Amino acid sequence: MTYRNTDGPRISRRALLALGAGVTAAPVLSACGGVSTSGTSGEAGTVTLMSNQFSPVEEKQRFEKILKDRVTAEKVAFNQVDTGIFSSTIQTQVEAGKVQVGVVGALHGDLAQHTSRLIDLDDVIGSLGDRGFAPELTGLAKLGGGTTKYVPWMQASYVLAVNKKALEWLPSGADVQKLTYDQLLSWTTAARQGNGGKPVFGIPAGVKGLYHRFFQGFLLPSFTGAQITAFRSAEAVTAWEYMKDLWAQTARGSTTYDNLQEPLQRGEVLIGFDHVARLVGAPADKPDDWLMVPAPTGPKGLGYMLVLAGLGIPKGAPETDKAKEVIKALTTPEVQLDVLRQNAFFPVTNAQVPADLPGAIALAQQAIKAQRDAPKALLSLPPVGLGARDGEVGQIFKNCFKEICLDNKPVRQVLDAQAGQLNAILDELKIPCWQPDPAGNPCRVA
Repeated sequence: MTYRNTDGPRISRRALLALGAGVTAAPVLSACGGVSTSGTSGEAGTVTLMSNQFSPVEEKQRFEKILKDRVTAEKVAFNQVDTGIFSSTIQTQVEAGKVQVGVVGALHGDLAQHTSRLIDLDDVIGSLGDRGFAPELTGLAKLGGGTTKYVPWMQASYVLAVNKKALEWLPSGADVQKLTYDQLLSWTTAARQGNGGKPVFGIPAGVKGLYHRFFQGFLLPSFTGAQITAFRSAEAVTAWEYMKDLWAQTARGSTTYDNLQEPLQRGEVLIGFDHVARLVGAPADKPDDWLMVPAPTGPKGLGYMLVLAGLGIPKGAPETDKAKEVIKALTTPEVQLDVLRQNAFFPVTNAQVPADLPGAIALAQQAIKAQRDAPKALLSLPPVGLGARDGEVGQIFKNCFKEICLDNKPVRQVLDAQAGQLNAILDELKIPCWQPDPAGNPCRVA
């Protein structure tokens, strides 16, 4: 079966973020405490920054050092928690009128469900005119209303990492920087055959892997132009039939990979898709042996997911003036570039990306820019407004993968069944759709 990249409807809106003016990004005061950096959580005068980002230990430690070195005017206690605790902490503290968290940092979709629990930050964003936030980002920061509810913090995306050894199997006429899904399948098929029957393509399909984002933000938008509304469309069936064929050329160890850095470093995988922060470790030692390239283009365009994180302040938060100063400090060029160098989350400001970036970071920067600037780029956001149900929705996409690709169940049967579960959640939440789907309310599968 072929899955031709045909001309589809023109994209109505693309992310126009300049990497020099900003580009992406993942999990804040836990119920029992957290990690203090330049201050102790609960200490008088300390601003508690709760976030569901930087969950890997190494990422968290590096960010703690950035806080300690760069945010010196205020004491900051950094508390990293999972998304469920993040959401419940904001809700319970604000509703009880006993707020201990000073600043909350999370993805756009995680903050959207707390719009009514966040103070307006028009004064802060207005004082940061020199930061050069892209209008697309400040628009998203209003969370559908008329006032700013968070200040953009950092951003990231997902790309393909390629060991140059795999280029020998690239199909004739294919440009590795401008792949179609057909070409990716042909490439991985030829690579498996040329590698003695052993696949070289991998995805992070382990328990903690982010493989559902591939389906949500890349595969389905590229084939259907949507993430939710076309979930069980004829085009979605084609997308999942394609995924079955691609899985046949994928390393079976993928179901144990929580991220691809280690299998790429070991040489088990030569071509892999993952979040940039979970890829950059692979080429760190020998960047000249590697490429990072945009995701493929499908019939509807090059679907890609923008991971945008922001910083907000809960209503009733203590030390509000100090919290605002912490937010301002986290948007300075020095901090933005430190986060880029250390954790591979890209600036959302006009901080000038230096020419001497570490090789792996430079590779990721180039891939994200090419992905964003592609003629048929189709921006997707992670789910917005799902709150504690986000994990359930993510599991539905994982279920589709398991049942279709691993259990070999009929695609149509699986999509119809999973669509029913997805609509049950959406009908309960009654939330509008998010990009690239039409902004209908309530959002549901057609």
